[in-house]
Order: sequence, then C-alpha cells, then structure tokens
Amino acid sequence: MSETKQTIDRKETVETKPFIYDYTLEQLQGWMKENGEPAFRAGQLFDWLYVKRVTSFEDMSNLSKPLREKLDAQFRFVTLSEITRLESKDGTVKYLFGLHDAHAIETVVMRHNYGNSICVTTQVGCRIGCTFCASTLGGLKRNLTAGEIVAQVVTAQQLLDKTEERISSIVIMGSGEPFENYDATMAFLRIMIHEKGLNIGQRHITVSTSGIVPSIYKFAEENTQINLAISIHAPNDALRSKLMPVNRRFPFDDVMESLRYYIAKTGRRVTFEYALIGGVNDRPEHAEELGDVLQGLLCHVNLIPVNHVPERDYVRTPREDIFEFQRILEKKKINTTIRREQGHDIAAACGQLRAKHMESAR
Repeated sequence: MSETKQTIDRKETVETKPFIYDYTLEQLQGWMKENGEPAFRAGQLFDWLYVKRVTSFEDMSNLSKPLREKLDAQFRFVTLSEITRLESKDGTVKYLFGLHDAHAIETVVMRHNYGNSICVTTQVGCRIGCTFCASTLGGLKRNLTAGEIVAQVVTAQQLLDKTEERISSIVIMGSGEPFENYDATMAFLRIMIHEKGLNIGQRHITVSTSGIVPSIYKFAEENTQINLAISIHAPNDALRSKLMPVNRRFPFDDVMESLRYYIAKTGRRVTFEYALIGGVNDRPEHAEELGDVLQGLLCHVNLIPVNHVPERDYVRTPREDIFEFQRILEKKKINTTIRREQGHDIAAACGQLRAKHMESAR
C-alpha cells in the first residue's frame, strides 16, 4: 500500500470516530460493559471529562493504560479552534470556533450579576429563514453532534477556569433550530445536568425554538425542569409568516395549541421571545393583539430590540415605543420584560460574526 493511501486511510479512520463528548454517562457505562470493564470506570471517565476537564485520554491517570489506549483508538475529542474572540465593554465574550471540517460556529459567554451564562449553537447555519436574523444567511450546512454542542460549554469553562469562574446557566439560542436537531440537543442537555458532570441546574437552562410543533409535544413528555422559550415575533399568522417562513410549515394556531399542551402537561411557564422591528411588528395594535392571544396562559414575554444586520433592511424600534409596547402587555396582565442588551459593540446579533467570516473567506 502506498504511503499516500495509508495517510488517507488513517485520516478517514480518525474522522469517522465518534466524539467522546457525544456519550452520556449511561452510554459510557454500556460501552465499558461491552469492553469488559466495570461500570464504575465510566464515572471515572466522566469525572476526567467534566470535572477535571482534561483534553486527552493519556491524562486520565486512574484508568489503566490498556483502557486509555482503547479509548484513544475508538473515540476522539472535539477540536474547537478559536478563529476570533471579541470582548465587549460589558464583559460579554463572543467566540467564533472552527470545527474539524472547516465550518465555523459562534458561542457567547455573558457575565451577569448572578453569574456567567453561555449561549450555544446547535447547527452550522440555519434553514428556518427568519428575515431579521443573520444565522440563516447561507442556509443550513449540517447539524452539530451532541459532543460538538457539549464542547462549546467545556471549552468556555476551561477558559473561565483560569480566573476561577464558573458557567452557571445555559441558553440554547445560538445559530440553528435545536428542535430540528432534537436528539443531539437532548443528549447535550442530559450531559449538562448530570450530577457527576458539569451539574448545571435544570432551571438554569433554557432551550429556544422557532415553533417546531412535533418537537414541542415531544419535549413536553421529557419530564424535565428545563425552561422552554418560543420565538414568536408576531401576534398573528399572516405577519408571522412574513417574518418567519417556518410559520408556513407550523402555523401560528398550531404552535399556540402545542404550547397550551406543554403548559398543561408540565405546569411550567413558557417564555415568548418577541423581536421588536421598527414599523413592522411594534405598533400598539400589535401589542393589543398579542396581549389578547396570550391572556390566561402561564407565560412571560421577553421584548428584544432587534439588532441591525447589514444584509437585512430592518431598523430598531424607538425606545419610547418599546416601553409603550411593554405597558400595553402589562395592562393585560402579561408579565413582560425588555431584554438587557449585551455585546452590542461586538456584532451581537446571532450569526453576524460567522456571516462576516464567511464573507471574508469568499
């Protein structure tokens, strides 16, 4: 066999190995059993991955050398190469990470007075097509594996370890639609909340969807305390379809019905995310209609002043109009907040940094 052929074969073998971060503790216990190892070895491995946060099997000193060699032969670590790091005046840090296949994803770490939160990405690009969002520029390239989502949190935590800080909350609101990558997203969540791992409190995690109705019903049956947010952005079917093409697949009424089921099933509050776009969906009549739709639901509305995206022709809602929108909703007994803006000086809108990178690469 030629040296070139051997090199190609080795490369293909490495690239087809699963990521070790793809596996939950229970799956690792199964792997240990299949390979003649006691189940407790999985707990030791989990500890090395998520508590000690090492980046090679060789460093796992309480595992036998043959076991370390077997792990190294069958698994690989996710490699996130830092392409760009932007740091805001408010402490927000936005990373553009390169993946093993030359794609790039964004991850954002935000500092709050109650701790550090991280916004993770679940897909390379997005096919949902929201007209105000930079993530959809270029469409969907592929889903991330559970391990590639996990690696964003682990990598950010490794960086915070240097200053003895901790990630205390997670929002799945980065690029992509997590409920179109449902199985990987759920595996990621199970790894994040495990008491032997990073042990992030379930109520400190929020997953956001654009309204993938079948997955909302599915999520209602998961029996978790993880928060659900829905990107709504309009009070009716016609306007929502203009802003969010996904509404043509899953109409407004169907989305609302699935959320009523979720609330009834779980007893948990739903957050409605509403991006305010100047002159489009931010008029008092929109607030009145939204308030009527949401009355009686266990919910909360998070108003988001839209970020300017150069490729989109939308403008921000004036400050006084934002407060008026909030007043109308609260008058209808709808709990409403205005999202605190962070990272406004560092391409804050979801997908902007990746879009700039793609344009630069072209």
